[in-house]
Amino acid sequence: MRAALAEARAAAEAGDVPIGCVVAREGEILARGRNRREADADPTAHAEILALREAARAVGSWRLEGCTVYATLEPCAMCAGALVLARVPRLVCGAEDPKAGACGSVFDIVREPRLNHRVEVVSGVLAGECGEMLREFFRDRRAP
Repeated sequence: MRAALAEARAAAEAGDVPIGCVVAREGEILARGRNRREADADPTAHAEILALREAARAVGSWRLEGCTVYATLEPCAMCAGALVLARVPRLVCGAEDPKAGACGSVFDIVREPRLNHRVEVVSGVLAGECGEMLREFFRDRRAP
């Protein structure tokens, strides 16, 4: 999660919402991602999507079996769907997202029994630090 937090800080420094993500397998980081929606003018440039794409290239397959995804914020519906489609077995989340979270807060796409794959979720890892980074970013944005 510390590596994901570093990605989130880099996103904030670039003017994007500070969300970071890493994909690891057997203790090795395969991919890193940070929000790049503003930088790329791309609504799909979420940290998780970018990290999943990089991880798939690294392993040579869209199936990310045996991988763990670490995300500083609970993934949205798009990213949760991508985790399911990539067959990611485990997700470790920092802060919960009570407005758009799709891994237990608003929706629970990753554990939807009607889908062909379910993701184990571990929530609240470094949640205080992850959440504070987001609060600080938006507080600074709203300041006069």
